[in-house]
Amino acid sequence: MIAKITKGKSFKGVTNYVLDNSKQTQLLAAEGVRYKSRESIIRSFVTQTKLNPNLSKTVGHISLDFSAQDKEKLNNTKIIAIAKEYMTKMGITNTQYIIGRHYDKEHPHIHLVFNRVDNNGKTISDQNDRYRSEKICKELTQKHNLYFAQGKENVKTHRLKEPDKTKYEIYNTLKTAIQKSKNWEELKKELQKQQIETTFKYKGNTQEIQGVTFHKNGYTFNGSKIDRQFSYSKIDYQLKQKAKEQQTQSKQEHHPSQHHTSNTSTQENTGSLLGGLFDIPPSGTDYDPEEAEYQYQQRLNKKKKKRRLSL
Repeated sequence: MIAKITKGKSFKGVTNYVLDNSKQTQLLAAEGVRYKSRESIIRSFVTQTKLNPNLSKTVGHISLDFSAQDKEKLNNTKIIAIAKEYMTKMGITNTQYIIGRHYDKEHPHIHLVFNRVDNNGKTISDQNDRYRSEKICKELTQKHNLYFAQGKENVKTHRLKEPDKTKYEIYNTLKTAIQKSKNWEELKKELQKQQIETTFKYKGNTQEIQGVTFHKNGYTFNGSKIDRQFSYSKIDYQLKQKAKEQQTQSKQEHHPSQHHTSNTSTQENTGSLLGGLFDIPPSGTDYDPEEAEYQYQQRLNKKKKKRRLSL
C-alpha cells in the first residue's frame, strides 16, 4: 500500500478526474456533500471553502494504491475500511470527502478527495504529511496482511549482470504465472513458456516435498532465494487459494439467481454513483433525497451561523 499526496485549488478538476466514466469509477463513500450529481459534489466542496477564505490550496487529493497480489482480498467493504482508517490516522477528520475506486489498471487503487477546510472552518494540517503517510501506509500494510513490496518491482532488469538478470526474470515470471495457475502442473507449464524449469526437493526417500528450485539460462535458484514469497509452502498456499476461488466462481455460475442477488446487494452497499445512478447513496438503499437535502441545508446554515458569530 502506497499513497500519493497532492494539493490544489480546483475541486472541479479533481472531482471530474476521480469520477471519470472511462475509468469505470465507483463512488464508494461520501461525507458532507450532495452526491445527486457531479456538479452538486463540486458545489458542496466550494461552498465550504468560503468558511476559510485565506487558505489558498483547499483541495486534498490522495491516491491509495495496492499491490495486484491483494486484488482478491480487497472488496469494496475492505478497501473503504482501510481508507477511513488511513484518513483518521492522517488527521483527515470532520470534513467533506469522497472516495472513488478506479478499475482502469491491474492493481486496486482508490482516490480520496477531501476539503482541507473542515466543517468548522479550520485548516486540516499538511505538516510532514508525506512522512506521516509513508509511516501509516507501512502500519496498515502489516495490520491488514497486505503484500509488502520488497523493491524488486522497480528493478531495471536489462541493466543487471548475470546471475541477477536471470533471477529477476524468474521473479517477474513467477508473479504473473502464479496468478494464472491453480495447481503446480499448471504453474510448471506457465513457467516453461518462458524457458523456466521447475524441480522439487524431497525429504529423504519420501514423497514429502520440502522445497522448490527454478532453472533458467544455466542458473539455479531456490524459490525462497528469489523472494520469500516464492518458497514452496507459500507458493503452494497461493495455488490452493486460487483453486478455492475458481470453485466458488463455478458454484455461482451454476446458481445464477443467487449470483445475481449477491451482485445487486454489493452494488447497493458500495454505492456506484455513475451511469445515471447518482441518486443511490453510498450508505445503502434507505435514502430519501428530500431528507438528505434538508440535512445538508441544516449543516450549511449551522456553519454560516458559526462563521457570523466568529466575526
